Amino acid sequence: MRLTTKGRFAVTAMIDLALRGEDGPVALASISERQKISLSYLEQLFGKLRRYKLVDSVRGPGGGYCIARPLNQVTVADIIRAVDEQLDATQCGGRENCHDEHRCMTHDLWSTLNSKMYDYLASVSLAELVSRQKVKTLGQMAAVLEDKRRLGPQPRTKAAREKTAAIV
Repeated sequence: MRLTTKGRFAVTAMIDLALRGEDGPVALASISERQKISLSYLEQLFGKLRRYKLVDSVRGPGGGYCIARPLNQVTVADIIRAVDEQLDATQCGGRENCHDEHRCMTHDLWSTLNSKMYDYLASVSLAELVSRQKVKTLGQMAAVLEDKRRLGPQPRTKAAREKTAAIV
């Protein structure tokens, strides 16, 4: 089974685009910067995503890319298939010639795994991934914003008392 960086980067970039695309087209350069993915690599991936009708491109100033379908109608399997990723755990690529031009004893096991992986990835929508990311981001923001100081008068430290005495 191989899920290469091509598939991983495509899914990551689509999540980023979906998170920021509510305000209009998103430039690939900004996705590249945020996700640390080469701009030329993203251009290749988005060309394939556009041909598969998962994204639309907008030209000109303020242009970029937008998700072409409702987020709940885009699955991880769609994204991976669009960038030509083959999820195949068999050694023969499904040709059944894995052992001296014959089917190996474990062929059915790996073929079933392929099917289960595809079913799982087809069950996960871009909307779910975006929702999870938003919850995660809100949790991080809440932790940063939480005020952990005690309420009520605070005892002054020795340094604060000395600083006040030096001023007077």
